[in-house]
Amino acid sequence: MFRRVIVVLALFVLTSGSTAAQAPSRDFDRYVTAAMRAWKVPGLAVAIVKNDSVVYAKGYGVRTLGTEVAVDPTTLFAIGSSSKAFTAAAVGILVDAKRVAWDDRVSRHLPGFALFDDYANQQVTVRDILSHRSGLSRGDLLWYGTDLDRAEIVRRVRFLEPSWSFRSQFGYQNIMFLTAGQLVESVSGQSWDDFVRERIFEPLGMRSTNTSTKALAGLPNVATPHAEIDDTVRTVAWRNIDNIAPAGSINSNVLDMAQWVRLHLNQGEIGGKRILSSSVVAEMQKPNTIIPFEGVSARLYSESNFLSYGLAWFLQDHRGRKVVQHGGNIDGMSALVAMMPSEKVGLVILTNMNGTSLPTALMYRIFDAYLGVEPKDWSGDILKAIQPLIDAAKAQQKKTEDARVTGTSPSHTLADYAGTFADPDSLYGEEVVGFHDGVLTLSSSPAFQGILEHWHYDTFRAIWKDPMLGKSLVTFSANHEGKINKMQVEGVGEFTRKPEVPDSTDAVELSEAQLRRLAGKYRAEQPPIDASVEFFEGYLQVVIPGQPAYRLAADSRTKFHLTGIPIEVTLEFQMEGETVKSVILTQQGRSFTLARIEGEI
Repeated sequence: MFRRVIVVLALFVLTSGSTAAQAPSRDFDRYVTAAMRAWKVPGLAVAIVKNDSVVYAKGYGVRTLGTEVAVDPTTLFAIGSSSKAFTAAAVGILVDAKRVAWDDRVSRHLPGFALFDDYANQQVTVRDILSHRSGLSRGDLLWYGTDLDRAEIVRRVRFLEPSWSFRSQFGYQNIMFLTAGQLVESVSGQSWDDFVRERIFEPLGMRSTNTSTKALAGLPNVATPHAEIDDTVRTVAWRNIDNIAPAGSINSNVLDMAQWVRLHLNQGEIGGKRILSSSVVAEMQKPNTIIPFEGVSARLYSESNFLSYGLAWFLQDHRGRKVVQHGGNIDGMSALVAMMPSEKVGLVILTNMNGTSLPTALMYRIFDAYLGVEPKDWSGDILKAIQPLIDAAKAQQKKTEDARVTGTSPSHTLADYAGTFADPDSLYGEEVVGFHDGVLTLSSSPAFQGILEHWHYDTFRAIWKDPMLGKSLVTFSANHEGKINKMQVEGVGEFTRKPEVPDSTDAVELSEAQLRRLAGKYRAEQPPIDASVEFFEGYLQVVIPGQPAYRLAADSRTKFHLTGIPIEVTLEFQMEGETVKSVILTQQGRSFTLARIEGEI
């Protein structure tokens, strides 16, 4: 069987410049179909590019489990993080235009951008944010399932504490790619979506490709996402991730994506049109960050000698050849784009199954065939290699279940746990615990809505309405007065009960003269903060560069709180007689003094 696959794929190498899809060998069909069964993948599409031609394109399986509607090469899937290379290419177009340089500091092009660590904040470059070496942990709950917009997510990244020192190691970071997308918007004056569509999709003829699930409504040939939940594969909802779009929101099919592969294999040119300079393509495929062989990577790249990250591409070797590739995963979908530049061969594999490594197995299978070697059963080998990780996760879950102490009761009445809890670091905002009809509920974002089931002692289990989110343990604690004042959410962090803040409708009424006296420009040197307090249409608003204007509501003649935001922020003006000298800005317990540098605005 293996020899026949080699022969058939070798024929693709000799095919002339036709872009028509070729019929696959029956052995290859059988291999893919059997592998899909083993990995529980309902549907899959694959395209292969060789010598600047699309020589193979076919769909397998079904778009939706339980139906007979087949996948074909024009079926749309989410490509997830395979979108990242489009963002790097968008930056590359600006590099070609000499409007950006890879080693420019991000703050040069994105005013107001800041990181938690002062040194990283001063030094972080465009190259850093495109190569996963910012020192930050993922912080994905800032965007996943939330209604925060792109600007607010990038603003809040300043509160995300680093997990390791700046540029010291690889750390996958979606928000940094969102930052790159915002940089594209800042420099070009176009949204990331419009820029990518006009400067990449349209020139490549990727007419079916889009950047939002909203664009899928009413389209006739769209795959349905699937995931294995409680040992059963079932359909799940499409996840809208417009707020992190530059890191992973593109939807496409294998025929469109094959044009993207052709572009990179042909050093930035396609059909006589130059989209990217060859130097930009080379820069994207040059190692920037070393990735250690451990955990999952050691199992997926078992025969590689090196693994690194360029600018939005993973780089590795396979049988002495360099491989450029990037996978993508978002709820119910897994994808892979891969190229072997020395052989001028590339591929796209799109599936409607959550978190599957089948695309990686098929990548090796196809590359081996083009190299003329006897292909291994990569599907079976990788499945066996990662099974211990799957078993370990199940064992950990059983350990958690076994550690539950039965027969205990909460220390307080259920109503005592209800309230609003805020992240003291201003990162994740608020979690609201409700009490209705004898049931505790937890709400932290539009996606994370669920009930709290008593687990043991003062620990509850959040059972989220969205089955993709699973379950989370939530532990409450009391202060010295015996009142519930803290909440620890598994995998997120600690939240503190939020004190009652006067609503803007109950705010103190001040005269126009009293308000105008407080208006002006204020500045803190360390950390560097510039703020303007402006009198506008009868009230005060505060403006910080790179952020929207926020309205101030008066709690007293000199103390105000910001309205319309999910975290507690106060401004307290410091007076000498009738003269304002400074203002103390407080966010979730952290205070900064800004000196007044200019009068009324």
